[in-house]
Parts: sequence; structure tokens; C-alpha cells
Amino acid sequence: MISRRAALTAIAGAAAAGVAPRAFASSPGLAPMDLRGSIDVSKHGVTPGGGDRQSRKLNEIIATAARQNMAVFLPPGNYQVSNLDLPDGARITGMAGASRLVYSGGGHLIRGDGARRIELSNIVIDGANGRLDDRSQALVHLRGVENAVIDNCEIVGSQKTALHLERSGGRIERNRVSGATEYGLFAVESSGLSVIGNTIFDCGNGGILIHRWNKGTDGTLVMGNRLYRIGATNGGTGQYGNAINLFRADNVMVAGNHISDSAFSAIRANSASNAQIVNNQCFGSGETAIYAEFAFEGAMVSGNIVDGAANGISVVNFNEGGRLATVAGNIVRNLKPTGPYILDGAIFGVGISVEADTAVTGNVIENVPLWGLALGFGPYLRNVLASGNIVRQAKVGCAVTVVEGAGNALIAGNLFDKVRDGAVIGHRWKQAVTAELGRGDGEGFPHLTIEGNRIV
Repeated sequence: MISRRAALTAIAGAAAAGVAPRAFASSPGLAPMDLRGSIDVSKHGVTPGGGDRQSRKLNEIIATAARQNMAVFLPPGNYQVSNLDLPDGARITGMAGASRLVYSGGGHLIRGDGARRIELSNIVIDGANGRLDDRSQALVHLRGVENAVIDNCEIVGSQKTALHLERSGGRIERNRVSGATEYGLFAVESSGLSVIGNTIFDCGNGGILIHRWNKGTDGTLVMGNRLYRIGATNGGTGQYGNAINLFRADNVMVAGNHISDSAFSAIRANSASNAQIVNNQCFGSGETAIYAEFAFEGAMVSGNIVDGAANGISVVNFNEGGRLATVAGNIVRNLKPTGPYILDGAIFGVGISVEADTAVTGNVIENVPLWGLALGFGPYLRNVLASGNIVRQAKVGCAVTVVEGAGNALIAGNLFDKVRDGAVIGHRWKQAVTAELGRGDGEGFPHLTIEGNRIV
């Protein structure tokens, strides 16, 4: 009998002597990349620095590999190309950070249309800040791709958007996207899309956009991404400058993202029902850090940290149908009284604002220049609960509307500390019109129940 230790010793000795066990012997002429089932473009006349004349040849290699269900491998180097059209089954891979497709101009860089599966992995896609034609929305433009997989790539230097997906699903994962004049990722009419673990920065007008042409179920997951320095070069009052933006896209989860230095919002959900915005970190937002606005039903905003913004969290626009939410367990602090634009109706310096069918519980709000909590605006208030919150260092702890037609609100069990102009003050729009209500029962406002609060 040969012991296990003796067998291992024999194998180690053979390896040290340069003798490989027969089971692992390489076949003559079999390169390592052949084991991965890929076609090495250098063996077919496409080489780094070969110039744009190689684009046609590379397209032929990609089409051949797709028909054979094989990947195309790009050895390290710069490949100046343009007008790559990816068929169904196209797979392009390389050495991460070293294999570069550099746009040479004269049309588009990468486009795919009507495919079941397209994959790009471990390559750099460099737009070289070159002009894209009018038909190209992005450096990588995929339309009608059932399973688009873009993994561990770098996408840089786009004169438009870096990555545009239309009517597609799949995975956008572990990529590094920067220097886009417009957006990092624009996905419209998605189905089963996951956007996970990407780093997106220095984009001119937005980071990750999940949109639909018509309001409906989308179901995209936006999780674990890092976004920073997102600008708003087109200006506006919130159309641009958002790190993560949902528009008409229902049933989307935005979770665990780290976001800093957005010109407007870290996370903005416009007319997006059943949005779950949880456990995100939002630093240095230029306007409202987390926004659920306009025609939505259902928003869960919980476990987020907001540090630095003009407003913290707003769940509003009951006048447009915005209703039904929980705002729970968030930290909102260090707000400022000014925003990125000047409008007569603009209000900045508010911790958490809500309007309809919403529970606001267990939040901590600190160092805000105007109102810690804002419940309703004008007549737009219905069924709001504010309980168990801590507000400290604010001009007013809780501003609640007392305009005719406003619905019910229960303000109970909150702690207010260092609120200069009062703990609970009734407002007509932006104007304070009552004395302190926080110790009483509403003082003649039957729509308000105020009890059990502590004012320090």
C-alpha cells in the first residue's frame, strides 16, 4: 500500500524535476488561450497599432467566432478601430486594463442590435473623445439584446454616453466608466437588468439612468456601485446631474451604493413606483440627495446616510399622484440653505419632506438650516405619521401645513433638541403662522394629532 503522503511527495518531486504528471501534459501546439475556446486575433492578421484598416477584418473574426460559439481574444495593445457591429453570440475578451479598442472615428465604435446574447469582458473601450455619428447614442450601443453582459471593462472618453442599452437585459458588472460627456449608463425599457459593482465618475450630465418611454414594470437592480463627480453641464433644475436616476421605471431596487459629489441628486426617482432605496451612502449632493417625486405609488427609503446636500430626503408631489411610502432609519445631516439654481418657489435646507400616506419613523436629522421635518405643503397632506424621530440643530424641528383642505397627520414621540424657532410649527406654504404646537394637541387644527414629543 502506498500512503497518501508518499504519493504527494512523489508528485512534488516530479514537479520539482520539471516532469509533469501525464494527466496535465499539454498537447503539442496547444496555446493557453485555445483552452478557453477563443480565437486569438493576432493569429488572423489583427495586431496592436495596425490602424483602422483592421476594422473590417476584426468584424469578420467576430462574426466567425459568433457562428462557432467562440470568444474573440485581444492580446494586450491598442487596436484603432471603428464601426464594429456585433452579431448574436458575439463575445470579445482580453487582458483587463491592457487590451484596448480605441475609436478611430468616422461612425460608431461598438453596436449590437437584436441579439440573444452579447458579451464584452476584460477590455478597455476608449472613445478618444472622438465624434460619434448621429445614429450612435454611445460608445457601446446595444438594442434589443436579451442578455447583454459587460464585465470588468473600462469605458472612457465618450463624446456622448459611455454605454446605452435599449430594450435589453443582462449584467453590467465590475466596470469602470469615466469621462463621458453625457451619461455613464443610459438604460431604457430594460428587462431583468442588473447594474452591480461598477465605478462611474466624471460624467457630464448623469451617472446611471434607468428610464422607460412609458411608465411600467422595469425591475432593474442597481446595487453596490460607486459614483462620484457627476455634473450637470446642461443645467436645468434636476433633469441632469443625478448620479442614479429612475424615470417611469417601476419595481427598481437601488441598494448599497456609495455616491459623492453629484451636481443635483445622489438618487432621483421620478414617476417610479415601488422604488426601494435602501442602505446607500450619499455625500455632497448639490440639491436633494434622495428624491421620490411626481406620479409614483410606493417608495421605501430606509437605512441611508445623507451627509451634505441642499435637502436631505423628499418624498413629495402628492398633487401629481405621489403617495405611499416609508422613510425609516435614515441619517440626514449637515445640509446647506442654498441649491444649484434660484427659483421663487424653491426651498432648501430641509431634512425630510413627505406629503401623503407615508410613515416617517426612526430617523435622525442634525444640523439643518431650515426645517428638520416638513409634513405636507399647502393643501397637499394626507395620512402622515411622524414618530420616533430625533431632530437637533434646526431652525424648526417640524413644519406641518395648516392650510385649508390638508389631511390628517400624527406627530408623536419625537425628540427635538436645539430647534431655534420651535419644535412643531404650523405653516401656510413657506410662512410660519402658529406658535409652538409641539407640547399641545394641535390648537384648533382638527387634522393634527400632536402628542408625547419631547422638546429639549
